[in-house]
Formats: sequence, C-alpha cells, structure tokens
Amino acid sequence: MNIVILGCGRVGSTLANIMDEAGHVISVIDRNSDAFRRLSQGFKGKTFIGEGIDEDVLRRAGIEHADAFCATTEGDNRNIMASQVVKTMFNVPKVITRIYDPIREESYREMGLETVCPTIMGANAIRQILEK
Repeated sequence: MNIVILGCGRVGSTLANIMDEAGHVISVIDRNSDAFRRLSQGFKGKTFIGEGIDEDVLRRAGIEHADAFCATTEGDNRNIMASQVVKTMFNVPKVITRIYDPIREESYREMGLETVCPTIMGANAIRQILEK
C-alpha cells in the first residue's frame, strides 16, 4: 500500500515506522525537518518538508498515487483541512484524520471523514481499567 502521512510527531513517526517495516511505501510530510529524527534508522520511506494543505507538497509526496492518507499532526484544524483537500481534490480512497476534540470528531465523522479521537480512546481505556 502507498501511504502518505502528515505529521512526524509521536503518532505519525510510529505509524510510519510500523507501516514501513511491514513493507508499505511511505511518504511523510512535516513542516519541521527535525521531526524526521523520530523515524527509525532503517526507514526506507521518503520525507517532505511542507504544509499538508499545499497541493505541490502533496504531489511531491505522491498523493496522486496514494492508497491512503493519514493526518496525524497536533492540530485538529490542520488535520481536517488537509484531509478534506486530499479527499476532494485527489480522491484518495482511504483518508484517516486524528481529531482531539470529541465534539468536532463526531461532526466530521458524520460528514464522511474517517476519524480517530485519542481523547475518547484514552478515556475508554482508563474506564476499562477502572471497571476491572
């Protein structure tokens, strides 16, 4: 699978490393080149400096041939905007958006974005531990 990941923080870099090790073709976009230090030394994918809503950056990262796009930055707005650009302009089949705000996550999920909300996931994990 050809995957473009926006954001090379803890989640994005971990995802990139896992999927790279599994043999997928990975491109990672981040606006800070220092973030790429989080990638493993054996990382075989490509890295691109820039904004995830910049069409030229997305094209250089191979979005036109991507099977999936994952927006994993710390910013809900940035993730939402980039995901909408990728979904509507480039017709990427699988677009996954990390959104921290549970209220916004529900709204965007209802609008057709596939979302992951670490806030809800964390609260549910803690609840499960408490109820054991």
